[in-house]
Amino acid sequence: MMFESLKKELKKRNINLSYQRLKILEYLAQNQCHPTVDQIYTDIQKSIPTLSKTTVYNTLKKLVEEGLVRVINIEDTESRYDINIEDHGHFKCENCGNIFDFSINMDSLVCNGLDNFRIFDRHVYFKGICPQCS
Repeated sequence: MMFESLKKELKKRNINLSYQRLKILEYLAQNQCHPTVDQIYTDIQKSIPTLSKTTVYNTLKKLVEEGLVRVINIEDTESRYDINIEDHGHFKCENCGNIFDFSINMDSLVCNGLDNFRIFDRHVYFKGICPQCS
């Protein structure tokens, strides 16, 4: 299970495994829908009333810094969190707002004009209408 391996990875990196951090990590593992901070906070706060939005932000920041979670910004107005850190693309439906993962070979992309550039991160985003909304 992804959650258990992530839990072990956190322990290996000496990251404090507070109950709230574990619940945020578990939420990401169980809800691979690219949630926003608000979605994570709203859903977890139902079972942990003492959870603060600051705790969610700080936990996600730490998970991103450790390379265990990715931030995706398809729209300028929202950051979403993706527990899948393998190379893949994202498709956002303009109608329902859902984001879908798709496989892509990032190494096969031809990027003319970037010779001598150092690339630190790569993202592929598509927008359109998903089959359910067509």
